[in-house]
Amino acid sequence: WVPAGFTVPPHSRLGKHPYYAAGLYYLQDPAAQAVAELMDPQPGETVLDLAAAPGGKTTHIAALMKGRGLLVANDIKPNRARDLARNIERWGARNVVITNESPARMAKHFGPYFDRVLVDAPCSADAVCRREPGVRERWQPKLVDSCAVKQDAIMQDAARLVRPGGYLVYATCTFAPAEDEGSLARFLDNHPDFELVSPPSFAGFDRGRPDWLGTDNPTFKLERAVRLWPHKAPGEGHFIAVLRRSSNASTQPVTLEPLHPAPIPKAAADDFMKFSAQTLDWQPSKERLALMGSYLYLLPDDLPDLKGLRLVHWGWWLGTSKKNRFEPSHSFAMGLQAQDVILKIPLSAQDPDLMRYLRGEVLSSSGPDGWVLVMVDGYPLGWGKRVQGRLKSHLPSWLRQ
Repeated sequence: WVPAGFTVPPHSRLGKHPYYAAGLYYLQDPAAQAVAELMDPQPGETVLDLAAAPGGKTTHIAALMKGRGLLVANDIKPNRARDLARNIERWGARNVVITNESPARMAKHFGPYFDRVLVDAPCSADAVCRREPGVRERWQPKLVDSCAVKQDAIMQDAARLVRPGGYLVYATCTFAPAEDEGSLARFLDNHPDFELVSPPSFAGFDRGRPDWLGTDNPTFKLERAVRLWPHKAPGEGHFIAVLRRSSNASTQPVTLEPLHPAPIPKAAADDFMKFSAQTLDWQPSKERLALMGSYLYLLPDDLPDLKGLRLVHWGWWLGTSKKNRFEPSHSFAMGLQAQDVILKIPLSAQDPDLMRYLRGEVLSSSGPDGWVLVMVDGYPLGWGKRVQGRLKSHLPSWLRQ
């Protein structure tokens, strides 16, 4: 996503651009963006990104949901789940829960609960070797075979998470038929309550190739899948398939008990209310506030009980409750708009103070003491704290230039 009027700089300079540092420009393969568009998540739905890290597709899904409904972003590997959390924090998404679980445990906990499930499957990745030369060095035939086995297992669990009438989207960044049409054929052979649907067609889209399997079952209609070729469409190669679960499936949809958060301790609540009164022109719903450890969250509406799952974030992370004070998080800043905040500093991309702020330097700033939202061209950039005319940058260290 690029702000209006912003010209994308060369890739070699992108990391130094303030919009990129702020999370206002997210480097994403155009072919990968097609996945969320074909998934077509709607505001108010329950959506699961089952293998979400590093988060490019997740943030696109969150944007399409417009902050309404529940988006669960999961990754099985702890280090990748942390990277996913950082990108969600930079995006400022309000309705995202981040989990660090296996697909099997997710399926056991939720059952057929979700309107839409995305499986961006681990694959041999030969479709991105132009962008990542190391893929060529790692590729070998047995890698394709091992990835196909993993994909079959993940799709088995993913099927258990889709409610009747819901959608399952399967995507890879490989050209290998064994991982693309082959995975779909094996899945459909074992799941007669799912069928491939014909997604909208855009420039550069090509059909699935069941003929490459050698033994096509016409009832599977594998040609309805989408192949993106790097010489025919922007970006790298991709494979996308949209499947719908029959509304008449024997499995019944699940309604989970909503989470009822415990009341926030008075001291922590008072500290947050004091911060809000001084800084915000917007108040979150007190009924959806929850203190998990020292982290204060605004929970998504109708969030089910997640007891037993490994959680990275329970929703919109607002900040940390510390002794006698509340310290706002970067994700809180990035989820706000100019009209939500009383104290703010507007900067432009050309302002020399902008790069000083991104480097973590102290700025001269007149105005009342307290937490201040630093903005660039109308977009949130991060927090600063003003004391006696001096503004200290509170941009996270991992975002400083």
